[in-house]
Amino acid sequence: MEIDPRGQRFSAAVTSIVLVAVLLTGSWVLLAAQAVVFAIGVFFGLRHHPYGSLYALAVRPRLGPPAELEDESPPRFAQGVGLVFALVGVAGYSLGLGWLGTAATAFALGAAFLNAAFGFCLGCEMFLIIKRVIPKSYSEEVFVNEPQ
Repeated sequence: MEIDPRGQRFSAAVTSIVLVAVLLTGSWVLLAAQAVVFAIGVFFGLRHHPYGSLYALAVRPRLGPPAELEDESPPRFAQGVGLVFALVGVAGYSLGLGWLGTAATAFALGAAFLNAAFGFCLGCEMFLIIKRVIPKSYSEEVFVNEPQ
């Protein structure tokens, strides 16, 4: 499936705001809510992502169609990376390891901000590098084909 890349930047901007709020408050509950948002993008696709839905309903109609579309796979992988950092952050904050919660949240914020401000999706670049490094036959066997 192809998606509007402007929606990804919008989602990254909203994510950045949420993660700044987490860093200011140290709220593991707010970070857990963001983790749920990441999980929806990973497991149900970006079409069902809450911030993407907000973009589609409120912002995109005012902008018109995008000049180009992009493949959903790299941004969906990036949502998975964000989910991992969010879960580590939730664990850190909820277990009393504030330094771990802060560090994980700060890393996620850095990646989200890069996408929101500059259109550079760090997780997407990771996806592309991994795809180039892993031999095609191996990646198809592991990631595409069902075990027999």
